[in-house]
Amino acid sequence: MPLALFALTVAAYAIGTTEFVIVGLLPTVASDLDITLPLAGLIVSVYALGVTFGAPVLTALTGRLGRKPLLVGLMALFIAGNALAALSPTYEMLLVGRVLSAFAHGVFFSVGATIAADLVAPDRRASAIAMMFMGLTVAIVTGVPLGTFIGQTFGWRATFWAVAGLGVVALAAIALLLPSDLKRETPAGLMQQVRVLGSGRLLVVFAMTALGYGGTFVTFTFLSPLLQDITGFSANMVSLVLVLYGVAIAIGNLVGGRIADRDPVQALAVMFALQAAALAVLTLTAPSPVLALVTLAAIGFLSFATVPGLQLYVVDMARRHRPAAVDVASALNIAAFNLGIAAGAWIGGLVVASPLGLGATPWVGAILVAGALGLTLLSGALDRRERSQPGAAAELA
Repeated sequence: MPLALFALTVAAYAIGTTEFVIVGLLPTVASDLDITLPLAGLIVSVYALGVTFGAPVLTALTGRLGRKPLLVGLMALFIAGNALAALSPTYEMLLVGRVLSAFAHGVFFSVGATIAADLVAPDRRASAIAMMFMGLTVAIVTGVPLGTFIGQTFGWRATFWAVAGLGVVALAAIALLLPSDLKRETPAGLMQQVRVLGSGRLLVVFAMTALGYGGTFVTFTFLSPLLQDITGFSANMVSLVLVLYGVAIAIGNLVGGRIADRDPVQALAVMFALQAAALAVLTLTAPSPVLALVTLAAIGFLSFATVPGLQLYVVDMARRHRPAAVDVASALNIAAFNLGIAAGAWIGGLVVASPLGLGATPWVGAILVAGALGLTLLSGALDRRERSQPGAAAELA
């Protein structure tokens, strides 16, 4: 793997830390700014919405910029957003800082995925994308716990200053290591951008992403209370379990990239089937500490193992059906990931509040992932039809 991928991974680490660390800081932020915990929770929602809607729009608007200057500019925006959050005297200004960081997040991962794929040989593309996303997964394992510790010890603003410092390191790495002659796709016109959402084939992949990724978040959002109330772990033990979960995510991301290199659709079908099964099994194993840990490790592994394949598949699909808007399609898939997170958390909340209760979140999540499996099988069948009947590609575009 080229050194340029290291620069993308460092940036992904910084962005992943700022995305997830706020969850551990919500009580501290709420107390300091004198707001309720539900209102503080909107900080998470606003960030997700910033990624969801900012990614495709800003990716399209910046299509004519060189890839390296664009990434340098995105990291500068990321640094500014976190600095503003650190300086925020009010809740409203904190939201503005979070939105700026979210805009940088969405465009970075959409453009970065295509850059990572172009930096290596064709048979290493999924692995290259996985390498970039590895920064995100390592952030879950190390950046988030460390950032939470810093915030609890020195105040939540210190965490945002630390993340801004990570952004400075990432900006320097991009400026020094990324080549200046990066391939740039032909910028998409307005109608071409709209046509991305009009592509039935791409919409199927976006739905695969939202259902497959969001299904796990039905359970993951409420994993801490599930582990305490059903499995019987103490609060301190739950923190260690979450570290184990994060390690499984990191391993799954790397392995998933290698598996998806040869045939993304086949790999995704197998992984979605296993993911749905693991979530369903958790319904039965949750009361047993040992069995619950084994099941959670499997769920963590599979939840991120699908990410490189999904991103590679949407890029390949866009190059076949919307070649003038590959970056836009990639950005929309990043938006689909975030919509999946939002939907999964919302559905999980409905389940917990219903008579089904907390213990039902795993099997409800399994149903969503099973939906992603069905769409994957459908998309694979359409791919085979296109190969056997070339004219079918135009009909299904």
